[in-house]
Amino acid sequence: QVQLVDTGGGLVQAGGSLRLSCAASGLTFSTYAMAWFRQAPGKEREFVAGVTRSGINTYYGDSVKGRFTISRDNTKNTVYLQMNSLKPEDTAVYSCAAGRTAFTSTPAQYAYWGQGTQVTISS
Repeated sequence: QVQLVDTGGGLVQAGGSLRLSCAASGLTFSTYAMAWFRQAPGKEREFVAGVTRSGINTYYGDSVKGRFTISRDNTKNTVYLQMNSLKPEDTAVYSCAAGRTAFTSTPAQYAYWGQGTQVTISS
C-alpha cells in the first residue's frame, strides 16, 4: 500500500533551519506531484509548497516565499522541505502529500498523506 513517511521535525530557535523529508513507497513516485502542508492548533490546514512531477517547477505559499525550498529526488522517492529563517508562526505539524494535479494548493486534490512531523520554533 502507499505510504508517505515524514521526518525531520524538531524544536529550533527563531532564525534557525530545519530540513524535512518525506519518503514515499507503494506508488510510482515520479508520476505524482508532491506538496507540503502544515496545520497549527486551532487553525486550518495551510499550503506550504508544491513541486511538479519532474521537480522543475515549484510554488509556495505567501508566508514562506523566500525562506522555504521544496525539492524532490525521484531516484530516492523522496521530497524535501528546506526551511530557513524560521519564525515562531511556522510552528505546526507538517505533512507531505501526493497527488495527480500539479499547481494546486487544495488539500482535497491530494490522494495520499504522510503522518506529519512536528515543527516547533521558539522565540
